[in-house]
Amino acid sequence: MTLFLITLGFFLLVVAGMAVGYIFQQKSLAGSCGGLGSLGIDKACNCDNPCEKRQERERKAALAKDSIDIKII
Repeated sequence: MTLFLITLGFFLLVVAGMAVGYIFQQKSLAGSCGGLGSLGIDKACNCDNPCEKRQERERKAALAKDSIDIKII
């Protein structure tokens, strides 16, 4: 049990050290290979003509964003 606690403490110390280093560098998160941005893709669905389900979801999201829904409790 002692070995487990020493190992756990060591890993927590390493994680805390990495977190402090990241905070002081003030860099944004980035993937190791650059992600989709390196391929010239702006979004995950880069379709010119999205399917009907996606169009409906985007329409509902736009309506929900523009309207304020007030419910009386």
